[in-house]
Amino acid sequence: MGVALPELQFTPLEEIPSTVSTARKAFLEHRTRDVEFRLVQLRKLYWAIKDNEEEIAEACTLDLHKPRFETELAETGWMLNDIVFTCRNLHKWVQDEKAADIDLNFKLMNPKIRKDPLGCVLVIGPFNFPFQLTLGPVIGAIAAGNTVVLKPSESAPRCAAVIQKLVESSLDPSCYRVVQGGIAETQALLAEKWDKIFFTGSTNVGRIIAKAAAPNLTPVVLELGGINPAFVTKSADPRLVARRMLWGKLVNAGQICTSQNYLLVDKTMVDRVVEEFKKAYKEFYPNGAKGSPDFSHIINEASFRRLKSMLDNSKGKILMGGTMDEKELFIDLTVVQVDSVEDSMCTQESFGPFLTILPVDNLDEAISLANGVSSTPLGIYPFGSKAEVEKIISSTRSGGVAVNDAALHVPTLQFGGVGDSGTGAYRGRASFDVWVHRRTITTSPGWIESILAIRYPPYAGKIKIFQAASALVPDFDRNGQKLTFGWLRYFLTLGGGSATAGAGRAAAVAASE
Repeated sequence: MGVALPELQFTPLEEIPSTVSTARKAFLEHRTRDVEFRLVQLRKLYWAIKDNEEEIAEACTLDLHKPRFETELAETGWMLNDIVFTCRNLHKWVQDEKAADIDLNFKLMNPKIRKDPLGCVLVIGPFNFPFQLTLGPVIGAIAAGNTVVLKPSESAPRCAAVIQKLVESSLDPSCYRVVQGGIAETQALLAEKWDKIFFTGSTNVGRIIAKAAAPNLTPVVLELGGINPAFVTKSADPRLVARRMLWGKLVNAGQICTSQNYLLVDKTMVDRVVEEFKKAYKEFYPNGAKGSPDFSHIINEASFRRLKSMLDNSKGKILMGGTMDEKELFIDLTVVQVDSVEDSMCTQESFGPFLTILPVDNLDEAISLANGVSSTPLGIYPFGSKAEVEKIISSTRSGGVAVNDAALHVPTLQFGGVGDSGTGAYRGRASFDVWVHRRTITTSPGWIESILAIRYPPYAGKIKIFQAASALVPDFDRNGQKLTFGWLRYFLTLGGGSATAGAGRAAAVAASE
């Protein structure tokens, strides 16, 4: 395309404290409290993205060899829709909520929930979807009323430079700041005090982020990867499995945190699934993936060598693909059959175009093997009958589930991991909720002072009155069993098991008063 792109320049380390201080000062001056201010920022960011679509596409092509369609699908189109969705709903989201399920005794205090911005927050983005996964959390943080410092990934340098241009050309410079750099600059940022940190990346780096946040008790959102399994039962449609799983591995050359790491395939289905993989690949890439404008490349040499090492150390059999070109950072789609989850193809997140097949005798074995992997997956992908799928979902843990597909996520649906695959969630309404503190507010009017007087000393003679006025009546017995007649029976018996016993206890209470 030949679009001129800005150059990436690392932020001087000595400037980072003042950058953070500027953003924190803006928050303390309540610059971002006004909802209309937030909306103006989001609208201006929308047009900055829209007006620079060619630069975004060019940067993604140069950094990742990303196809233009994938850039539209998962970068520009996603962000633009996210901003429009947020702008349409923000006035509703920021409204105070009436507190639900409140005991009658406290209704008079008019309890409500206010959505307060957290403060000055840090967003650290990844390289694989550099715009969506860096600016996506920022969109939510702006909507929630925070000031933001963001650090794009230096592994995608052209994208990082374009992100900085988008932010600096559209957003208030006192409230939204960009820091560029690598490990040293990230460490300098983590040494600052934040009101929340949002990190997207690997589990190993996520642990470093969490450890750095701990001394200041800084809350973190960690959107991490996972060793994600797919399940292919004997009831699955092999053509559907092949086309959808293949697509899931072709997007960004498999450099996606929700991508499948291995397929647990019923032994009776293996040959049919592999044959369908070959057919689908030929259909998608009639002349092969190498040289195709529709196939991404590996981000850098370090990632390429890590992937090559995984394949070199595998005891599995290559059934398809295996072609590599380090000079062009190209790895063809590679299908490998292994006989153990301990194989190198299964023990770490591939983050590349590898499809690993592990044959199993039955669904119970597949579930057992998946649950035996130490890492909790970000997503699981069951293919089979309704009953089989329900059994898989009910017997496993994961951040999310995509049934009969490789695409995990609906753009406005809450997204997040569990265990090793992350903590916290965002997207859609959750992108706002993750950046606010739900602050409870009660108002006690003066006229209820006579009712509240029971809480003041002296306390003599007040305990039974307090219990009678405030105790919630259980609808279960001492054995944990639900009472047949619920609260009415308990009230009549006062928990004594019979109306006679209840009447006796009531008389005793009255006499004592």
